[in-house]
Amino acid sequence: MGGRVARVARTWVVVLGMVAAFALLPAAPAAAHNSLTGSDPRDGARLAAAPERIELRFLATPKEATTEVTVTGPDNVAATGGAPAFSGKRVTVPFRPGAAGLYIVTYRLASDDGHPVKGEIRFTLTTGTPAESPSASTPPTSAAPTAAPTSAAPSPTPTLTPTAAEADDDGGTGWLWAAGAVVVLAALGGGLLLRRRAARR
Repeated sequence: MGGRVARVARTWVVVLGMVAAFALLPAAPAAAHNSLTGSDPRDGARLAAAPERIELRFLATPKEATTEVTVTGPDNVAATGGAPAFSGKRVTVPFRPGAAGLYIVTYRLASDDGHPVKGEIRFTLTTGTPAESPSASTPPTSAAPTAAPTSAAPSPTPTLTPTAAEADDDGGTGWLWAAGAVVVLAALGGGLLLRRRAARR
């Protein structure tokens, strides 16, 4: 009787040991693989007022060196207001709201087993932030009108007047021609007279 009880007890010990071993085998990789457990705002939330920051909660403590968080709003405009802050298993990111619409929070980090973990959460702002208007104190700057270039007045064409020397020179040349003509006429007249006298003899 006592031997049978001992054998049954040993059998149960072996069975329980094998069950415990198989139960622990998948748990070790799962513990090393990080994942998102929650967020604020939650995924799919609709908000009338924008939060000051976005919080992500993970299964294991994320490493600052291998964790990236980005936030984009409508038209893919960045809505991250600063660098993420780490506190245990929580990561918070300052939020810079813009226009009303869908906002997407994308995260990427590395688990202890080296496997990259990435995902996203989405929430909607029903009230947007108006764009900043330009300051009224700053007067609009207007370009100073440029003066049209003035065309230079045409310079008068100089008139050439003969100098006194040129006038004298022209006059002297005329007298020489006149004197030469007189001499020629006198010679011709003298020749005619001589021929007539010779004919009379």
